[in-house]
Amino acid sequence: MADNMQALEEWVGPLLAQLDVKQRRALARNVARDLRRRQRERIRAQTNPDGSPYAPRKEQRLRAQQGSIRRRAMFSKLSTAKWLKATTQGDTAVVGFFGNVARIATTHQRGLQDRVSRDGPRVEYAQRELLGFTALDQEHIMDSVLTHLSASYPTN
Repeated sequence: MADNMQALEEWVGPLLAQLDVKQRRALARNVARDLRRRQRERIRAQTNPDGSPYAPRKEQRLRAQQGSIRRRAMFSKLSTAKWLKATTQGDTAVVGFFGNVARIATTHQRGLQDRVSRDGPRVEYAQRELLGFTALDQEHIMDSVLTHLSASYPTN
């Protein structure tokens, strides 16, 4: 994936150098907003960037006696605009989780261990890639850049 991003950066770099600061900022804002939307749709579809489904939740045997955990889609709240942020800094687009939610997302993104509650046991979570680029995302970025450039420099 790093090679694909490097190739995309080499392709887009000279094109972006032709734009002024205001145009680059507008393009970065549009790309960040579109990427956030695509990431949200993928998270709600419960799929990794490679197209494979998320690992299912573990069976909760202890809770079955008291009442069961509602079986709804994982990360439904994390995919909302409150937690999944799309920001721009200058001409850079950033899509990600910030604050305490970033720790939770990182735990699942990398399949790390974390505590269930403050004094609870440590649990190893399955790897579920919340954020990542797909080939369609890269094509969408290229299309956005070309659309923005064609709007910026109309042909006579």
